[in-house]
Amino acid sequence: MDITIHTTFLPHDDPDASLAFYRDVLAFEVRSDVGQGKMRWITVGPVGQPGTSILLAPPAADPGVTEAERRTIAEMMAKGTYGWILLATPDLDGTFEKVTAGGAEVVQEPTEQPYGIRDCAFRDPAGNLIRIQELR
Repeated sequence: MDITIHTTFLPHDDPDASLAFYRDVLAFEVRSDVGQGKMRWITVGPVGQPGTSILLAPPAADPGVTEAERRTIAEMMAKGTYGWILLATPDLDGTFEKVTAGGAEVVQEPTEQPYGIRDCAFRDPAGNLIRIQELR
């Protein structure tokens, strides 16, 4: 079997803020931006890796989601417990400085974890947890 990870999903509640974070702070390229207003689906990904993308999507757009579920999703996003992703870089300290300079909310500074990795963590504008691991 030959399977790859093509696209993963992260929710957004402010497409312009999310676009600015992923494009301007993380330096991802914008691959598509469709829809209008808050109902935009934005696909971004690392430059030079066209086969791997993140779809930033409005979480409540699914017509099968009830109003109670929409409220729960909004509450979880506000707490930062709805979506998260793990990224990696060979230069964790340099990346941390750039992301911090971009105004991202720092959750954890670069730390050597007891399980053998070194990483840091931020929140994106929607509250999603972004962990960045150092490649060794």
